[in-house]
Amino acid sequence: MNDPVWQSVAPSGDFVQTAPDEGQPASQRTEVRVLYTADAIYFAFTCFDDEPAGIVASDARRDASLDETDSVLIILDTYLDEQNGFVFGTNPNGLQYDGQLSKAGEGGALMSGSMGGAGGGFNINWDGVWDVRAQMGDFGWSAEFRIPFKTLRYPSTEVQDWGANFQRNIRRRNESAYWSPLDRQFNLLRLTDAGLLTGLGISSQRNLKIVPYVLGEASDIGDAGRDEDAEWGFDIKYSLTPSLTLDLTYNTDFAQVEADESRISLDQFNIFFPEKRPFFLENAGLFTAGKRQQVELFFSRRIGLTEDGDIVPIEGGARVSGGLLGSNVGLMYMQTDDLPGVVAASRFGVARLRKELPNRSAIGAIYVHREDSGRFADPDGENQTYGIDGRWGIGDYGLISGFAAGTSTPGLDGDDYSWSLSGTYDSPAWSSMLEYVEVGENFNPEVGFLNREGGYRSPRARVLRRIRPVNSRIGLLEIRPHVSYTGYWNHDDFQLSGFLHIDNHLEWRNGYEFHTGINFTTEGLLEPFEIYEDVIVPPGTYRNSEVQLVLQTDEGAWLSFHVTGVAGGFYSGDRVSLRPGMRMRLGEKFVAELNWIQNDVDLPEGDFVTRLGRLRLSYSFTPKMALEALLQYNSVDDFFSTNLRFSWLRKANTGLYVVFNDTHGFDRYTGAEPNRSVIVKYTHMFDLF
Repeated sequence: MNDPVWQSVAPSGDFVQTAPDEGQPASQRTEVRVLYTADAIYFAFTCFDDEPAGIVASDARRDASLDETDSVLIILDTYLDEQNGFVFGTNPNGLQYDGQLSKAGEGGALMSGSMGGAGGGFNINWDGVWDVRAQMGDFGWSAEFRIPFKTLRYPSTEVQDWGANFQRNIRRRNESAYWSPLDRQFNLLRLTDAGLLTGLGISSQRNLKIVPYVLGEASDIGDAGRDEDAEWGFDIKYSLTPSLTLDLTYNTDFAQVEADESRISLDQFNIFFPEKRPFFLENAGLFTAGKRQQVELFFSRRIGLTEDGDIVPIEGGARVSGGLLGSNVGLMYMQTDDLPGVVAASRFGVARLRKELPNRSAIGAIYVHREDSGRFADPDGENQTYGIDGRWGIGDYGLISGFAAGTSTPGLDGDDYSWSLSGTYDSPAWSSMLEYVEVGENFNPEVGFLNREGGYRSPRARVLRRIRPVNSRIGLLEIRPHVSYTGYWNHDDFQLSGFLHIDNHLEWRNGYEFHTGINFTTEGLLEPFEIYEDVIVPPGTYRNSEVQLVLQTDEGAWLSFHVTGVAGGFYSGDRVSLRPGMRMRLGEKFVAELNWIQNDVDLPEGDFVTRLGRLRLSYSFTPKMALEALLQYNSVDDFFSTNLRFSWLRKANTGLYVVFNDTHGFDRYTGAEPNRSVIVKYTHMFDLF
């Protein structure tokens, strides 16, 4: 920050809080400077702090959560459409945090790590090529970002205006402040309230990146014995225009991707696992259509994975995505190999068009096609999904959205439709939602996701009130009483499930939260349901009630806890569910997270206990070198797994990976079988121009 170039740039500041003191100036001064060259844009933050010893610097892994640390973030609306953008962030350790925004952030979370997934409005799993450096001192801390223009997508005009906003988090005060002020219910993704960077004279740039990989693996897979294998492949990325990108992949491999989190299901809903594989992440939000995690018309995890979680080799593919003639377009083609006796080779095609309109509005269409190919092809092995979707922003707080879709599958005729219509209102004081989703009995998006089979009609509603006490004697920040309802009926008017939730959230200025709720549940069974081994719940309608309590301590402390407890009726009996968890931070490099889920179920048909444990450990040697461990235990399948990953990164998550996997038992949800393997993978990015 002592560079004469930065000293010649006038700073901007005057950040305004959304929490804890909404509308008040930030408690600490922040200066932001911006400049650009022919090939990159630079941002410099000087975060002054009266108590530098109180700065929280936690974790340095790429895309680690910024919730528990002091941090700064940038959002860039390069098309100035108030709906699409790029987010970059860091903390005093120089962590690299980035993601892609689409659909004005609809359905996405900003700083919750993998929870953002790839299909929501905010895709945390996108990784761009950029650099950041940070340091702490007596003044506070500072950070300098360098973001190459070829990492971004933007229009082909000589002089441009971009939307932008900056956020600073001061963790010890649980404070969030913004350069362009926001209402309390919004976060950085709210582009309609962003500021402007004007007069950017950016030349059109082409970019060609080639990313080859080599991989060696040694494995011991139960009865199959030992095996050794070597693979190679590559990805190519070429910027057809500054806003349109061509991606090619050959012999695609995802060995370095973290293992899925194990789950235990005690209901009749399908389990959703987010996409983590790098090739499918860029512009992933463009290809989403339908209702997130409920009715997704395209779900990229259907490519290269069976329903049981077995890996299907991907021979290669191509994708064109980005802006064209004022709209966003996406075209994708992928070819998978066969697994003899399991699945035939398949060809996948996706076409997507979306046009952004003023005030968070948009209209779009999607077409998805899958067909068998190769020697094991089924003549009727074909499926098509097609649909339209849109949303209409009303004023500052209202939004109406919906979709209509159909499928075509040999042997399934009629009732192959789905549609939805929803309305939301989100003001500083009130949040409400009303929604209806209908799925036909034969609706079959084979390259999509359905949260439950067989067709249904589902109404949903929610009303929430935000109350911020003034000068609370007990330090209350916000009270959020709310009520919500979700129901499912089949097409014969039989209720499949219902969930009425009445709750009140209390949030304190010190970061503590306490939730008190009561749930009224309905579960309808048309046929016997094996909820646990040899425990079969008979058909019928089961109506119950349960109490729910949640306690969470300050996540910014070196040691934090949370626990959720639920007790009450469950099907024909009772259940007590406990979900304790803790997070420990030692120094600036080591983080440990432990979570436990236990269900004690007492039914006339039988008693049982399920346990699910998850331990995450991470040690960051530097922002680009880390050792991570994920250990999981699932009592239902007597399943225990270890996933160790050492990464030494260069650009955009390319570099050296050493991965050790050890699995005992069989996980019926992820498909993991007993095996032990060691994988060494090296990828290198050749940035040719």
